[in-house]
Amino acid sequence: MLELIIIIVAVVVVVGGGGTTLLVRSRRGAPPAPDRGVGQGTTKTAPGPSATGTAERGEAGTATAPSLEPDVAAPPARPAPPTEKPPPSAGRLVRLRGRLARSQSALGGALLGLLSSDRLDEQTWEEIEDTLITADMGVAPARQLVDELRTDVKVEGTRDPESVRSLLRRLLLEQVGVDMDRTLHTARHGDRPAVVLVVGVNGTGKTTTVGKLARVLIGDGQTVLLGAADTFRAAAADQLQTWGDRVGAQTIRSDREGADPASVAFDAVNTGIERGVDVVIVDTAGRLHTKAGLMDELGKIKRVISRHATVDEVLLVLDATTGQNGLRQARVFAEVVDVTGIVLTKLDGTAKGGIVIAVQRELGVPVKLVGLGEGPDDLAPFEPEAFVDAIVGA
Repeated sequence: MLELIIIIVAVVVVVGGGGTTLLVRSRRGAPPAPDRGVGQGTTKTAPGPSATGTAERGEAGTATAPSLEPDVAAPPARPAPPTEKPPPSAGRLVRLRGRLARSQSALGGALLGLLSSDRLDEQTWEEIEDTLITADMGVAPARQLVDELRTDVKVEGTRDPESVRSLLRRLLLEQVGVDMDRTLHTARHGDRPAVVLVVGVNGTGKTTTVGKLARVLIGDGQTVLLGAADTFRAAAADQLQTWGDRVGAQTIRSDREGADPASVAFDAVNTGIERGVDVVIVDTAGRLHTKAGLMDELGKIKRVISRHATVDEVLLVLDATTGQNGLRQARVFAEVVDVTGIVLTKLDGTAKGGIVIAVQRELGVPVKLVGLGEGPDDLAPFEPEAFVDAIVGA
């Protein structure tokens, strides 16, 4: 008696792009048929439109419609929350004061030594002025501070170290500007997020600053979205996305190199509105500031964003070790995008504290954030008292 063989054949025909998909299930009780092509135990998926926008042909020879590649990739899903909650911004500079003091103590020590010497003659005052200029304070602020020191020392008639330290502290605080508004404006506007535009020359730590700033804001309980509008530096978007993944911030980036930066910024802001985030931080390109094209590009980014949201902050990132070169950069950027605050990076290295006074005097805008190391939590709100205390050793 012949064995009863039941053959169940399921044929599924899927039409797409001129091709078909045929799936055959093998006989019950028999081993699967060997792979011999379409229709005999294999699955073939019909070709679809290519990612490059060129037409492809299916089995029937019919050309599929081309797909236009967008400038900006579709927003990814919300990132997973960070593995650790970043610390809040309050008191960060105080906690990092020891690191700041190590780089500024030479300045304070030199000034205190000169001021408390037995003789304060013309040569000594010239040495004090030279010390301040060498500390990147600038000629005009240095001369002003020396004039005030000479007057106060003559009036008070004291040379003991504590009195001199107190006098120097007071005058430095006046120069740094305790009354300047250093508030970082990151509050939502109804249904619109705050927007922070970060600008600066490549190499100053701009993209890293964006990531660290996101960490600061998330530590303060805000939700953040990052926009990778530096589309001309190959690693910039990857670097920013890495920071976003670390802190739990979504990153909007282009799906191709060299895309229009304003388009990426526009998409980031719109996504921020849709997702209801508190702050959108946009990283921008930082090629040589002497290139007119870059300045035009920054102006365009700001104009495009302003059509849908308020640009609350334009933060200029400067390398604190560059001295007068940093001031030249600051002047050029300020003419284009109305800088609202300065971020000084690398203030813990060979930087001299006078740059804080010089850049504020040059632009008329405050230093709002300082970078004091390579760690993720080494970006801190600038606090004049803690900064000056680190200089004079108070």
